[in-house]
Amino acid sequence: MFKSLSKLLTTAVYAPIIIAQGRYVKKVTPKLPEASGERSGSVGEGQKIRLLIIGDSAAAGVGVAHQSQALAGHLVSALADSYQVDWQLLAKSGHTTLDSLKMLSAQPPQTFDIIVTSLGVNDVTGSLSALTWITQQQDLITQLRTQFNCQQILITQVPPMGQFPALPQPLRRYLGGRSSQFNRKLAQLITSQTDCQLIDIDGELNQQDMAEDGFHPGAVIYQHWADIVAEKIHATVKIKEQ
Repeated sequence: MFKSLSKLLTTAVYAPIIIAQGRYVKKVTPKLPEASGERSGSVGEGQKIRLLIIGDSAAAGVGVAHQSQALAGHLVSALADSYQVDWQLLAKSGHTTLDSLKMLSAQPPQTFDIIVTSLGVNDVTGSLSALTWITQQQDLITQLRTQFNCQQILITQVPPMGQFPALPQPLRRYLGGRSSQFNRKLAQLITSQTDCQLIDIDGELNQQDMAEDGFHPGAVIYQHWADIVAEKIHATVKIKEQ
């Protein structure tokens, strides 16, 4: 009780500073474009995998010049060595989970074997509570199942925002705490979802590996992210073949 009260009082004391820093960071941080290049295609040979990637600016490849350097490009390239990959990317900078729900609702029903999500940063930086976000994440999972008949959903955790070099203290500490809180709730949700897996981009975010804005991934991080996702997909396909 006293620990929670102390945390609440600390947050209240720093709130004006956090709000001011948030406005400042939004003003001075470079607005990087989404990666150029194709957002759908079919590559590789072998067993067909229908892949959809959805999400925010990270899914859209902000931080690198071309989709070949982003999550989609690295992931499709890794999978194309073993499978025919029919893929599509639906992502937009600034998207929250609710934004993605609305965007997906406008899409026609399709079938995807695997869907990869990248959402949460814009929810963390807003005023959304972790509980509300988890409700929206459950709504998203349900929609992916019903609208896209998806068999496997790979949900990327919120990145460790407490390591973002673009964020000054105490804003960095505050958003780092919120991102950790969101991830704890997300892990609890996924334990009851047999068709879902978490993607944790483990390890510290080295400043030199991030984009020039200090907020988005660079090519090295996108490659690492794609390798983790590809490994999960390979393992799941092998299990289904047994």
